[in-house]
Amino acid sequence: MEPGGDLFGTGPQAVSLGAGADGAGFRAAVRRLAAAAVPPERVVWSVGEAPGLFGAPDAATDAPPLALPRGVGDLVARVVPHRDPERYALLYALIWRVLRGERRLLEVSSDPLVHRLERMAKAIARDLHKMHAFLRFRRVEGEGPERFVAWFEPDHHILEAAAPFFVGRFRSLHWTILTPEGSARWDTENLSFGPPGRREDAPASDGFEAGWRDYYESTFNPARTNLAAMRAEMPKKYWRNMPETAAIPGLVRAAAARTDSMIERAPQKAIKRDPVRAVAAMADQAPDSLDALNAIIRRSEPLVPGATQAVLGEGRVGATIAFVGEQPGDQEDRQGRPFVGPAGQLLGRAMAEAGIVRGDAYLTNAVKHFKFEQRGQRRIHQNPTAGEVSHYRWWLERELDFVAPRLVVALGATAVLALAGRAIPVTRARGPAEFGKGYAGFITVHPSYLLRLPDGAKDEAYAAFVADLRRVGELATTLAA
Repeated sequence: MEPGGDLFGTGPQAVSLGAGADGAGFRAAVRRLAAAAVPPERVVWSVGEAPGLFGAPDAATDAPPLALPRGVGDLVARVVPHRDPERYALLYALIWRVLRGERRLLEVSSDPLVHRLERMAKAIARDLHKMHAFLRFRRVEGEGPERFVAWFEPDHHILEAAAPFFVGRFRSLHWTILTPEGSARWDTENLSFGPPGRREDAPASDGFEAGWRDYYESTFNPARTNLAAMRAEMPKKYWRNMPETAAIPGLVRAAAARTDSMIERAPQKAIKRDPVRAVAAMADQAPDSLDALNAIIRRSEPLVPGATQAVLGEGRVGATIAFVGEQPGDQEDRQGRPFVGPAGQLLGRAMAEAGIVRGDAYLTNAVKHFKFEQRGQRRIHQNPTAGEVSHYRWWLERELDFVAPRLVVALGATAVLALAGRAIPVTRARGPAEFGKGYAGFITVHPSYLLRLPDGAKDEAYAAFVADLRRVGELATTLAA
């Protein structure tokens, strides 16, 4: 980028940028023009031309970066690759207005300038999508590492913007992308850009294409042939570079006959299955003891990756009371035992005050694996989603079937969702409940809720929690009698 003319005067200012998408040159030019308060109407933008149409190049040092809303910077990056010769003038006009007080200009979609720039950005997004979808690499025969070359003709200057996509997809391959304006090369470590290429520099075909055409032909559905839709999604300008398109004319010609044949073919009778036998077979495969169920849970991968191990329930089979919490915490995940962290210690203290012996009860969680977010060295607990609770629900139901408690205590909203199958506000339903599973239910808060309360509210909330557990103990005694 080289601005010319009297930058601090009143004459026209010429700015020459490099061919293609010269984002760095445009940013540098905008900083210098804005620092000198040069309005858009005084700037003449040119691409790939010699500078100095209106005077000698300016020798001023680079101006500092501009404080622009993030959306403006994003829009500039998306529009710079456009082929429209007016793109730089339009972008500078936008930046000028934003710097002059219209900080929320991009929110005015009806503004003609904003509307035009957004349409240009969408055109770039479509061109990138087409390149990602329709570019085809072909193997280059020869000695040395296996190499692949592709030819593509984008509508806009998108090569540098598109290349990182192919780096991520084909990171372990040596490849080159040739276009009429430039080339991109990846050697499995470094991405570089070079001069334009020619179509004849890319192989016309390779051995892989025959197999790919066979696959494409085998998956082609003649009954869904829609030529207009095919041309809209896959414009004919890209067909020359795509091996599967060589088969399209023949497939289209044969589509009508193949469809008629499919209609005339006698339908096959559906295979009937005996539901009673199917259910019996499933029952034979189900675990027949709590130990067998726990073995399945141990072998299962976490639904959300990251947990160290599954945390199983703890207590004796036949316990009168079963406590169901939400999911293991950090300490539970490390030790492989339920309710051993701060919330579990608080629960143990409350149970003792309420006269419930922890060793006589059964303790487990609705979700069997720890879900967390890593923040530095800490693993911060994350609430399970309804889908995750549903994923583990069958295990919980089978677990309680084997334990066969008289009373099940739901600690918190997640446990209520798992036991009742629907969300129920804990504060409104606190107390005895019906889960419809053949045992009595009771709803109360999770002890971790008490830990999150401010100091002034903790004592009262803890006393209410202990009172709930006393009612649990009394109800359990009545049920066991």
